[in-house]
Formats: sequence, structure tokens, C-alpha cells
Amino acid sequence: MATLRTEPVLVRVPATCANLGPGFDTFGLALQMYDSLVAMVSVDSGILIEVEGEGVQEVPRDASHLVVRAMALGFAAMQTLPAGFVLRCTNVIPHSRGLGSSAAAIIGGLVLARAMVVEGDELLPDALLLQVALGLESHPDNLAAALHGGFTNAWLEGDGARSVRHELHSKITPIIAVPEFQVPTSEARSALEPMVSRQDASFNIARSALLVHALTTDPTLLFAATGDRIHQDSRRSIYPASMELLDALRAAGLPAVISGAGPSVLVFGAAGERDKVQTLAGAMWNVSEQKVGTQGAHVAPVLTP
Repeated sequence: MATLRTEPVLVRVPATCANLGPGFDTFGLALQMYDSLVAMVSVDSGILIEVEGEGVQEVPRDASHLVVRAMALGFAAMQTLPAGFVLRCTNVIPHSRGLGSSAAAIIGGLVLARAMVVEGDELLPDALLLQVALGLESHPDNLAAALHGGFTNAWLEGDGARSVRHELHSKITPIIAVPEFQVPTSEARSALEPMVSRQDASFNIARSALLVHALTTDPTLLFAATGDRIHQDSRRSIYPASMELLDALRAAGLPAVISGAGPSVLVFGAAGERDKVQTLAGAMWNVSEQKVGTQGAHVAPVLTP
């Protein structure tokens, strides 16, 4: 049996935007917006969970908590299990807004379990950790970005997933418009068409290939590269306000996309364009410039009083 650490462990895990327009279930972008998870092995059996911040009124405080479920899978993969532990979640990532809160919980929980085991890095390396994460979320776009940070593209291969990371061009500033309303990912996915035409598939393949080049090398191509015909318009009835904002932003020449399953909207802007986005969005949207989360889920020092 692996050796468990007795001291508290802190893991920080970023928010993520997935799809990025044409790259459905493939592309992900980490933001410098981090949830913090602290856990410590307990001599008592059972789990004690404390939550503050986003979702404090909704998330469970038992073994059904998504972080705890991920930790359980991580411990099982390392063939160890503490008798009990204390978990404290400080949530910053908005829930059910298309910013990867579920992926953050899954990856954060797995990295936390790994960090609680002395030999964890060897028993649960990143490649295996990503495979384990697929047991809780079947598409790897947000998962890869939450694990590795930066701009990633991920794909399923055999029974697992693989991913690569790219460096975002320095002149691109992500701008996020977050609404007050929520849309569960399951509801957004249920609105998707079961089939797509060859013409639409070809359109998205071309834009996906171009998007990698635009995000890493030539941002002047971002407007064309962020076109989509597969998933965004299919969800118009689920979040009409998001699609209206998307239409307005693109009509103004801004390379805007729905973030993940929505309803948040992501703009690949330039420094200083936040006010332009806010004007088009109106008061019901919280608009902010974000920095890219160049660090994925990572262990951080625990500050003691």
C-alpha cells in the first residue's frame, strides 16, 4: 500500500473554455481563474467537506461531491485509500456557465489525491490521470486544459485520450462575458443535432485547422477561424440571450464564440477591448479581461497563520 502524507495539501485548478468555436469536444483554453482545494488525511473514518464561494448552496457535502468522486477514482488507481479526510473547496469558477467547473473538480480531485500519496507522481502520471478522468467526463477538451493549462487540443484514441498544448499568441486577450443565468451542460448537449451534413463537417474541419494557426501565429485570421456550423446554433433555443450577444459581437467584427456548452461567451480580443464587449453585452453580463492560465492543476504551498 502506498504511503499517505499526513500534512495538508493544496491544489489550484483553472477555469477552462472548451470548443472555441469550431473545435467541438477538442479544443480547450485555461484561464487564470483558479479554484483551490485543500485536503488532509484524517485518523477518523469518513469525509468532512467544507465549501465556500461559487455553488456553496448547491453542491453536496458527502461522497457524491464531484471532487470526492474524482479523489476516490484517483486513490483506486493508486491502490490506496485513506480511512478518512477533510476537504475544503474554495470555488471561484462560476457553475453551469460553460467555464469548466466540472472539469476543474474532476482534475483538481485527481491531482489532489495524487499529491496526498508520497509516490503519487509515479503511480498516477498525467497520461494515466487523464484516462481516469474520462470515467467522470467523456470528452477530454476541458479536462486536458485543466490538467495542462494554456491552449490544448485533445482527442480520444483507443480507450483513452491524448492531448497536446500550444502557446497562445501574446497579442490575444481572452474576454469573458458571463450571464447571471445558468444552463446545465446536460441540457445544452441534449439540444445538439444527432447528425451533421458533410458540408458543415467540412466547414468545421477547415476552421479548426485554421484556428490553431490563428491562436498561435496569426491572430488576424481569428474571425474566420472561429466560425462554427456544428453546435452553437443548435443551442439557440437553450440560451437565446447568449446567441444574440454572439451575433452582435460577430456583427461588430469580434471573433466571439460560445464558451464550452455555454451560456458564457468568449471573445479573442485585444487589450482594451473589454469596454466594447461590455457595451454590446449590457448590464446583465459580467464582462472581464482574463489572462491565460499557463499553469494547469498544480500543488501550491499551504499558507499557515
